[in-house]
Amino acid sequence: MRPQQDSREAVEKTIRDITRRTRRHVGAEDNIRIVLQGLRGEESLAEICRKEGRHQNLYDRWSKEFLEAGKKRLAGDTVREAGRDEVKALRAESTQLKEALAEALLETRVRKKSVIADGEAGT
Repeated sequence: MRPQQDSREAVEKTIRDITRRTRRHVGAEDNIRIVLQGLRGEESLAEICRKEGRHQNLYDRWSKEFLEAGKKRLAGDTVREAGRDEVKALRAESTQLKEALAEALLETRVRKKSVIADGEAGT
């Protein structure tokens, strides 16, 4: 009876491995889409969760987080995070502004020196 039990355990382990590898990873966009479907009320939550292959407890958690985030955003309690492209653009703009400021300061110094030199030459 031992070999049969070993083969059953091997089969169960293989099934767990396959399940783990093929598990879908849901992105934030999918979570939001599912929550919005539920908020529209066109379908029952049970039907949406069954169709999407999600447990209703997950939907409840996502819905709560979604509504809390919306409430905070409307109240102005959240700080918006800049994306990678936005950070690059801001850094490039900062560099350009620093260069423009340096050129303006240098030009001002040159003009001051020329005014001082002209004043000394005139005396």
